[in-house]
Amino acid sequence: MKFVDEFRDEALAKGLAAAIAREANPARRYSIMEFCGGHTHAIFRYGVQDLMPENVGFVHGPGCPVCVLPIGRIDNALELAEEHGVILCSYGDMLRVPASKRRSLLKAKAEGADVRMVYSVDDALRIARDNPGREVLFFAIGFETTTPPTAVALRIARAEGLKNFSVFCNHVLTPAALNHLLTAAAVDVDAFIGPSHVSSVIGSRPYEYFTETFRRPVVIAGFEPLDVMQAALMAIRQLNAGHAEVENQYIRVVTREGNLKARAIVDEVFERRESFEWRGLGAVPDSALTIREAYAAFDAEKRFSIVTRSAPDAKSCECAEILRGAKKPVDCKLFGKGCTPDSPVGSCMVSSEGACAAYWTYGRFRREAA
Repeated sequence: MKFVDEFRDEALAKGLAAAIAREANPARRYSIMEFCGGHTHAIFRYGVQDLMPENVGFVHGPGCPVCVLPIGRIDNALELAEEHGVILCSYGDMLRVPASKRRSLLKAKAEGADVRMVYSVDDALRIARDNPGREVLFFAIGFETTTPPTAVALRIARAEGLKNFSVFCNHVLTPAALNHLLTAAAVDVDAFIGPSHVSSVIGSRPYEYFTETFRRPVVIAGFEPLDVMQAALMAIRQLNAGHAEVENQYIRVVTREGNLKARAIVDEVFERRESFEWRGLGAVPDSALTIREAYAAFDAEKRFSIVTRSAPDAKSCECAEILRGAKKPVDCKLFGKGCTPDSPVGSCMVSSEGACAAYWTYGRFRREAA
């Protein structure tokens, strides 16, 4: 299969592993954070960590939009579904994330709220057209990857004059979170593997600020195992040479400027919020988007007078520390005991991109515990 099998080739993987072992200086340790949950799952699914020397380790970052959404915003969505009688549409993982008091949108649905899982915002638009007498709300989450489709949906809703469709906007911005990690969170990381899908939209250029300011290499990589291994090798070479530059391993998709058309549509529909709360990071300036005044008629926060609230994580849940790279999933005393994919306590165990879900699904924590 073009662009898939080539990046899972066993012989090439062994060659890359040998090159990394050859070039990794045994006198130092290399701590490389993969920002995106897709990379975390590639590392665990294909055993990439097992192919690294002992002194090369991956640190899991906050790159999962389901994981980083704070409980207060999910409480807001529950209130909309249960008290305002809307048809609330969102992605499957989002419906299972526990909010305050272990409530979730899926539990609300079981109790009678009209909560519907959708695969895209287009599904929510269709539901609005099919139910002109009901308010249909799209609970929008995601990084820069999923923001353009939401922007297009809002343009379509305005063009069609849909009166019963609105968006609860929770789209967040990757560079702002990275900046926060390197300043307020003071993360102990030598280099970053930059997100791939996000970078296909925003390009590699936004990361140049971080390499120049914080002197940490950033290597943008695809989601296949050889992508991640090659990115690790590129980061190690930079660290050995004392360089801190943006390198693009994912050249088959990512350019320096990104997708200009998608960026223009997003700029037309959204503007930056002054601040937004991230689970694990707290309030991060300029880290999220809100709907511009020209599209205010479709802004659920204005239509339903939503008041942003803050709520603590579940007791003993270590999602916040895991999302900052300060702890691993196995450091949480709930992992595999009080918190499993069938009965999750924290968002990192729910999401298909969550670090806890990766540890659990691929079972590699068992070897670490042995």
